[in-house]
Amino acid sequence: MSNGSAHHNGVDINHLSPFETLGKAVSSAIDPYGVTTSLLNAQMAWLMHPQELTRAVNALSGDLLALQAHVLRRAMGIPSTDVIRPNADDSRFADPVWTDSATWDIVKEWYIAFTHRLEDMLFETPGLSDKERRRSAFWLRNWLNMVAPTNFFWLNPVAMQRCVETGGESLRKGCENFLRDARAKNILMVEPDAFTVGENLATTPGKVVFRNHLVELIHYAPTTEKVWAMPIVIITPWINKFYILDLTDKKSMVKYLTDQGFSVFITSWKNPDAEMAGVRFDDYLVDGVNEVVRVASEFCKVPQVHLAGYCIGGTLVSTYMAWANKHFAADKVPVAHWTLFTTLTDFSHPGDIDVFIDEACIGALEESMAKKGYLDGSEMASSFRMLRSNPLIWHYWERSYLRGDSLPPFDVLFWNMDTTRMPYAMHSYYLRELYLENNLIKRDKLTIAGESIDLDRITQPLYAVTAEDDHIAPWKQCYRIRKYVNVAAPVRFVLSTSGHILGIVNPPANPPKRAYWIGEPERNEHWEHWFDRAEKKSGTWWEDWTHWLSERSGELVPAYPAANRKFPALAAAPGTYVLEK
Repeated sequence: MSNGSAHHNGVDINHLSPFETLGKAVSSAIDPYGVTTSLLNAQMAWLMHPQELTRAVNALSGDLLALQAHVLRRAMGIPSTDVIRPNADDSRFADPVWTDSATWDIVKEWYIAFTHRLEDMLFETPGLSDKERRRSAFWLRNWLNMVAPTNFFWLNPVAMQRCVETGGESLRKGCENFLRDARAKNILMVEPDAFTVGENLATTPGKVVFRNHLVELIHYAPTTEKVWAMPIVIITPWINKFYILDLTDKKSMVKYLTDQGFSVFITSWKNPDAEMAGVRFDDYLVDGVNEVVRVASEFCKVPQVHLAGYCIGGTLVSTYMAWANKHFAADKVPVAHWTLFTTLTDFSHPGDIDVFIDEACIGALEESMAKKGYLDGSEMASSFRMLRSNPLIWHYWERSYLRGDSLPPFDVLFWNMDTTRMPYAMHSYYLRELYLENNLIKRDKLTIAGESIDLDRITQPLYAVTAEDDHIAPWKQCYRIRKYVNVAAPVRFVLSTSGHILGIVNPPANPPKRAYWIGEPERNEHWEHWFDRAEKKSGTWWEDWTHWLSERSGELVPAYPAANRKFPALAAAPGTYVLEK
């Protein structure tokens, strides 16, 4: 946001309006997430700007007149092109009946017309801050998604046809599915017993070679006679379980790396309970990252490792790299180079999750966490599902209850439902200091584990991977890491197609399913300039990454065993922490 205030007809649209200020106290106590107050703020703002409201109503009226003409043509059997089409990624009306049948086409068109216009109005609300406009549009979108005709049996021709074809069996099955989800207190996306971790997920052979109160470190068994001398240590996010990088043989990143001759260590975080309420972000850095880097280095008897981090694990890795460059002498930093997967370090525009980030929301979360000692994983999962409520909530509502479909056994969805908890102290600090205050990018603003944090101290080469459709860590925001690490640090930046998960869990395929753009940005180069000159390649960035790593990982040496005398096996992979519920 600029220092100067933007004005629209004399009204400051960047800072809080009088109505927002007046409602803050009520919002904090009654509606901390702004479900109602944001919509009321938008309503009052439009009433305070009658000229803008008149223009918006006129635009909607134009759509309605065009719709009436469309209805008349369809009623008389005259061909007519849809006035408004669903967005390309909206699959709710994909069945041909929504276009071929005049009746259902009209239902669809009226719903989409009002939905698009109302959402556009809230995104353009005069007199509100940008954040409040986004929040009001978010909650309106979720309400409109909920009342879509596809979510009601008598307004869903596909569900009614299924009922007729199955002689009512689909409705009976739908009732069973509803009772199943009621018992689970969730709209399930996959059956809880669809997979078993250690049997058909997370099956790459390896050993737990280190364990403390916070983390298990798994070292994978080599699959080649020789390996690169320098090991890879992967710091996984603790908001989910580690095996997203070891789903199945075909999708496993760790198996792919071992097959390429790399020695791979990965973190499996403990699922915290109330007794871990006081565990801090500092503990994750010192007892987590610093310890596993030490163990991997001692295990392989090498002075340095390659360190990689995913999502919040990458944010921790970035913090650790700044910490290590101050904590250790320049020639004693135990990391030679590092990789980030879809990682935010600048939280000024953190994507759709921004609607849940303000003092009232965080205060409400802290109050809840203080009572239990943690944030329950289901609460976080629900928040993320609401960011994409059509594909992640209402799709399953319609398929499970109205059509009576069985849940498909999809491994990524099973992992997504296998949630973890967040310790109170750590999560509060993370939300406040990084998301709310954006202090990670401010030089020496944070002090963690006795050291002030300055990303500009980081000089080690960086390989940064982002995803084009990532709504959790938007790629243009992830790109800003180039601005904050030291100008002397070489950076190779990758933009993969797909989203936060499938952009990273992106194994080679023939023919290639995805593509990526790759290039090495200058420190202050704008993302548009980088993108214009970046090279686009088909396939997976995994191949480029392993080539980049092999050039920097030393000589080929006899393969390290999965465990050794100094670090004996404490358990077989996937370990014990991953099984904790």
